Amino acid sequence: MPEKLIYESKKSKIYFFEDSEWDKPVLLKVLNYEFPTPRDISQFYNEFDIIEGLGMIGTREALKCLKHRGKHAMYLEWVEGKTVKEAFAGKQEDIRDFLHLAITIAQAVGELHDQNIIHKDISGNNMIVNLQERWVKIIDFGIASKITQKEQHLGNPEHLDGTLEYLSPEQTGRMNRVIDYRTNLYSLGIVFYEMLCGTTPFAGQDAMGIVHGHIVISPTPPHQVNSIVPKVISDIVMILLAKKSEDRYQSAQGLEVDLLRCFDELTEKGSIEPFRLQQEDHSGKFSLSQKLYGRDREIELLLSKFESAASGGLELVFVAGYSGTGKSALVHEVHKPITEKAGYFVEGKFDQYQRSVPYYSLVKAFSEFIDILLGENEQRSSTMRKRILEAVGEEGKVLTDVLPGLELIIGEQPDIPELGGSEARNRFNYVFRKFAIAVSTAEHPAVVFIDDLQWADSSSLMLLKSLVTDPDNDHLLFIGAYRDNEVSPSHPFMITVEEVRKPVLRSTTSRSGTSVLSMWVN
Repeated sequence: MPEKLIYESKKSKIYFFEDSEWDKPVLLKVLNYEFPTPRDISQFYNEFDIIEGLGMIGTREALKCLKHRGKHAMYLEWVEGKTVKEAFAGKQEDIRDFLHLAITIAQAVGELHDQNIIHKDISGNNMIVNLQERWVKIIDFGIASKITQKEQHLGNPEHLDGTLEYLSPEQTGRMNRVIDYRTNLYSLGIVFYEMLCGTTPFAGQDAMGIVHGHIVISPTPPHQVNSIVPKVISDIVMILLAKKSEDRYQSAQGLEVDLLRCFDELTEKGSIEPFRLQQEDHSGKFSLSQKLYGRDREIELLLSKFESAASGGLELVFVAGYSGTGKSALVHEVHKPITEKAGYFVEGKFDQYQRSVPYYSLVKAFSEFIDILLGENEQRSSTMRKRILEAVGEEGKVLTDVLPGLELIIGEQPDIPELGGSEARNRFNYVFRKFAIAVSTAEHPAVVFIDDLQWADSSSLMLLKSLVTDPDNDHLLFIGAYRDNEVSPSHPFMITVEEVRKPVLRSTTSRSGTSVLSMWVN
């Protein structure tokens, strides 16, 4: 059976087969990694598992899984058409064409929601359209989820899965909000914006700029970018692009009703008169509020400490409570204000089974700094490269040995003399501290959140103490969480806490339920 390679990326290859055992053209999608991780494999086959047997008009058929030349692969239905991005390149000139396709897309997304499927990667490249026959096929279900209503609310992802330009605010992991079907509607708003305006709202920004835009910036309304766009349609798109999911359309069906009315008025009258939107917008799905109740004072205290850090301070906050009392949820409330100030938020978590690994959680947290810096534009990367090199001097290899990704920023570092025992530890703490100072700046204040400190190893506790008592450290908020029912006054962590408290300037403690938020400022 002859094959034709029609697409290749780092992640996958796609072949076209004219003849097949199904007596019709098909696609062969092959996982392209030479050494795929279990996560890569699971994500690859997730597409097949999600769409197999759906029989939906708006998705292509999943045919067969197999190994192709030793690699994971699957056969998928071939559909003839263009991506939405290709079909609508440039500003839209015919609103009727837009409405035809927008209605069809809303119907397809509604079908997914009826099947309890959250796609999580709706984009201009993940929809195949045929403008003559007026159909759409949604593709690429690699990170999609099929869930029951009881399991509808998902935790925030650890990684930015999906296409950055189309991510919903909650998908960035910086809103402390779960991902549900309304994330698809935000991404659909980006697609509609691109169809009407010829560009996505935050195009031209680096990764951090795009994330910042999704969370904070309200884009220029489409009718102000493209004068032929009626105000009503522009308003529909802006509702889809609401930062809070509860402020968006709550259902694809409600969206479809409003789009159909626009189409009917444009067809019958040649224009669209303003009307009240979302009159038929009822989701039919049960959604719990994502607001943290009874924690307003604690959230206010955390935010005040971040404001102080952003203004040049070094702040230290400990959050204590039993397991499951919402310590992490409370801390993540600072995600959005951090992004508003172009700040960095990184986190690590100690593991009771990794106590033999020194600096386990702190290395994980600061590895996230590396990932953030690698996503910056060249000017910002160059500035940070210079700051870090000046900070670590000739001892950069101390860091690159534990943070190998740092070499991508500062280059390969020269060998350093071997030291033993306390000398090696003191050198590591010194260089690590200088690195922390370098990445926490007035332009980008930093928040470091470390969870489960009751399981911290002794080396990590010494480094922590070094970080939060250094008078040269500024623009940094350190937040530590621990289970206060698992530590006694003689516990190594509590001893460290007492040592850190010695230079205290002020202390505030508030209680809410079974958890306590205590603040000590160095």
